[in-house]
Amino acid sequence: MKIELIEKIEGEAFLDVSCRHGKVHEAYVRFPHYRGIEKILVGRDPLDALVINPRVCGICGHAHLQATVMVLEKLAKFEPNEKVKKIREITRFCEMVQNHIKWFYLVVFDRLGLSYDFRSVHAIIQKINTLAAIFSGQWPHSSYALPGGVTCDPSQLEILHAKRLVQSVQERFVSLVGAFDIKNLSKDLKRLYDRLEKRDLLYAGKSLDRFIAFGNDSYVQSSKILHGKVRPAKLHHIEEFSQEKSYAKGVTYKGKFYETGPLARTMLRGDHFVKQLHRRYKDSITTRIFARVYEVWTLLEKIDAHLRTLDIAEPSYVPITIPDGMAVEAVEAARGSLIHQVCIEEGKIAEYSIITPTQWNLSNAKNGESSIIQKALLGAKCEDTDIIFRSFDICSVCTTH
Repeated sequence: MKIELIEKIEGEAFLDVSCRHGKVHEAYVRFPHYRGIEKILVGRDPLDALVINPRVCGICGHAHLQATVMVLEKLAKFEPNEKVKKIREITRFCEMVQNHIKWFYLVVFDRLGLSYDFRSVHAIIQKINTLAAIFSGQWPHSSYALPGGVTCDPSQLEILHAKRLVQSVQERFVSLVGAFDIKNLSKDLKRLYDRLEKRDLLYAGKSLDRFIAFGNDSYVQSSKILHGKVRPAKLHHIEEFSQEKSYAKGVTYKGKFYETGPLARTMLRGDHFVKQLHRRYKDSITTRIFARVYEVWTLLEKIDAHLRTLDIAEPSYVPITIPDGMAVEAVEAARGSLIHQVCIEEGKIAEYSIITPTQWNLSNAKNGESSIIQKALLGAKCEDTDIIFRSFDICSVCTTH
């Protein structure tokens, strides 16, 4: 039995692995920390959650803020206008883009021993964060979104600045990774593929080949893939369960494990580049990694489209009242679907529940069925466990909220 502390992720995790004849026979994931934010929220004014919840994670603060806002708006039966929806998506997509790029280079390239131009990578991240700041102000832990709208009211000059930033990011990104043409990979995508091939990793990390997303926005709609078919996904079928020796809860959908994240979203969207990879490599680390890099490009295109169609004449905010009741809402974060549920009684939070993407991907077995991460690890060479594990972009602090 090998017990390894996995560091250089968001937080820490333990991976307990049993190997036989050089291959993984058993695997169990433990998250050693407890943060208790769900408990901290109890008894507070609902609007306090707008400040507390973005602190769940230092990487996906926009997603947690927006999930909080949207679940409170659902309670109030309020539907924001298109301007508000687009601004929120622009900032959240920026957050996803910068996370994907950091993960690709600082984690994947680093673990595979590939060199990269740090200054160029940093310049892209700096520009995408500057773009987000036009609408959200400080980063991380911004407070620009609130029930009823957003606090920003961008001018035409700011929109023009944002468009130029997107164009610059697109150009710099392609200059690093190359074009998304599976038959003619080049630059960093080709270097990645060649290294995976050299290390016999192209088919490593295959899991259950089930995918799910719960967000409903202009990018992806709530749905799942089971046995190769796309079907609707409903939040009320989600079940959490406690896990031994871990502060993280496991999560299933109708009793089954599903993978969430960039691979799930691009498969559900039917993106040609990812579908081509999946036909050959299924849900291996090859498809999982390439899907995340490809999503950078598709999100940048979506941001650009929003900027071109944003009607700044629409109001940015409409005052609303948050009533008592219970509601649940989901948004897509960098690592996958993020779900917030709230119960308000007599104007105070009586209960708050958060389900994070890492809970979906790094649960442990239940009722005799291996989870997403366990299936990906079982049978893999023991020396490959680290890169397979990290292909899911783990977030311990988010998971142990």
